[in-house]
Amino acid sequence: MSGERKVYTFAEVSQHKTYNDCWLIIDGKVYDVTKFLDDHPGGGDVVVSSTAKDATDDFEDVGHSKNARKMLNDYYIGDIDLSTMKSAGAKSPPSSKLAQPPQSSTRIPSSSSNLTAKILQFLIPLIILGLAFGVRFYKKSE
Repeated sequence: MSGERKVYTFAEVSQHKTYNDCWLIIDGKVYDVTKFLDDHPGGGDVVVSSTAKDATDDFEDVGHSKNARKMLNDYYIGDIDLSTMKSAGAKSPPSSKLAQPPQSSTRIPSSSSNLTAKILQFLIPLIILGLAFGVRFYKKSE
């Protein structure tokens, strides 16, 4: 991208909301993530469901890794004109969030189903690991 940043209106970004043409707004920046949809660990449909709105909360609620945050740079195409988000009735990120990093990395899930999903994401790999060790130990004791 050249030295000048492209600024998109909310209406422009909102047109890119399909699996074949997918743009996201995260922290006031616009990302064309179309090429990443097939590689997204949670599936491309999860990403597409965050289009045509500010996807910052969706992105943060999942608890993406530092590597995932770095990957965003590969898909950055410009900034969002925040005034067009307000006029379109879309929720825009707070200006304080754009100006500085969050005060705390701890986020409270927005719903109980989100909390359940996070607990399962943590427990299921542990259960599988425990079963693998149990089977291995059982086979050695025979």
